Amino acid sequence: MSLGLPAAVIGASRLRGFANARGGETVPGNRLCEAILNEVMSKVTVYTTDPCSFCRRVKALLESRGVDFAEVNLSKDPAGRVELVRRTGMMSFPQVLVEDRLIGGYAEVQKAADNGELDELLAA
Repeated sequence: MSLGLPAAVIGASRLRGFANARGGETVPGNRLCEAILNEVMSKVTVYTTDPCSFCRRVKALLESRGVDFAEVNLSKDPAGRVELVRRTGMMSFPQVLVEDRLIGGYAEVQKAADNGELDELLAA
């Protein structure tokens, strides 16, 4: 099923707010919309900790672009540190992965957003 829009244009909040076929009311958490979202958006994981200004910045950057992401807060999830090292070989944060591809920290994600690479990765 195609919505006729590039994946980068479709944000999670927009998909969740689509009207259903029964009278046009919106259905939060609509399974069809969630399925479409999963088809057009890559899985993004953000490893963070508290307090961390760069973690807040990278999350805000992704949210401003309508990107859904799973956050692993290392200050609340000690097993997440092991997962971070296993997946990235890094111990610093934030670290952003699209699928299993490491993008990097805030500076790298901002650069990828600026040059269009982030949109390409999310649309893949």
